[in-house]
Amino acid sequence: MQIGLRLHDSAVCPLEQRLKNVKEQGFSCVHIALGKTEGLPRETDALTPGYAMWLKHRFSEAGIDIAVLGNYQNLAHPDPVKLAQIRQRYCAHLRFAALLGCGMVGTETGAPNMDYHYDKEANHSAEALEIFIDNLRPVVEYAEKCGVILAIEPVYKHIVWNPRRAREVLDRIASPNLQIIFDPVNLLDPDNIDHRDEVIAEAMDILAPEIAMIHLKDYIIGEDGMKAVGCGFGEMDYTEIVRFAVEKKPYIQATLENTTPENAVRSRELIEKTEREIIV
Repeated sequence: MQIGLRLHDSAVCPLEQRLKNVKEQGFSCVHIALGKTEGLPRETDALTPGYAMWLKHRFSEAGIDIAVLGNYQNLAHPDPVKLAQIRQRYCAHLRFAALLGCGMVGTETGAPNMDYHYDKEANHSAEALEIFIDNLRPVVEYAEKCGVILAIEPVYKHIVWNPRRAREVLDRIASPNLQIIFDPVNLLDPDNIDHRDEVIAEAMDILAPEIAMIHLKDYIIGEDGMKAVGCGFGEMDYTEIVRFAVEKKPYIQATLENTTPENAVRSRELIEKTEREIIV
């Protein structure tokens, strides 16, 4: 695996120094979300070819790849005016990714309400899935024109909440430019945590052909439910996930999530240790 992290989880400082720090911590790639990275222009109208070239040179000089350009907005938004703006932003990100030399724009799968809140009955409904697929289809068509992958990330609290639902979306859209970001912890919830290994195994089984990237984090269970933390600071067992990557997805980019500048190296070393044990 090629291990990276979310750029906005690194220490806040000017971009050149930030990338230098990421490289010195032993990471080869980043997940970049313009809306979460201080100091970077983020407005849709700012995503020009010149801006893309400036960013591309900064990353090239640092020896860091952009694994994915994140654009986590709600493609099931019920307001048609807002939805049109969201689609426009996705198209701008897809163009921007193509110019950056980044092959993938990542997204989650939304909720059929104004503020993206979790409503289990509504989010997991058949109606919500139809809304999402209808709104996703033209964005995937634009991704095809740009030669960029749009990768959806299944999340238990969103519309595409389990592997079977993700498989249905892939099959119905039927585009090689629609693929999967596999985040095992995002598939988990107190509702299904007792079946953690089965949920993760099913995802690796039925989504394997389209898994284009992996997100790695950990979780702890408390009185308030699940809390995401950096790898090695919770209850996850990464053995089978790393085995899947080694055997089925050699050289796949895997970015750590929910790390801090102080613990990111420890999380990376845990995953690398697991990988070495599997290879041996």
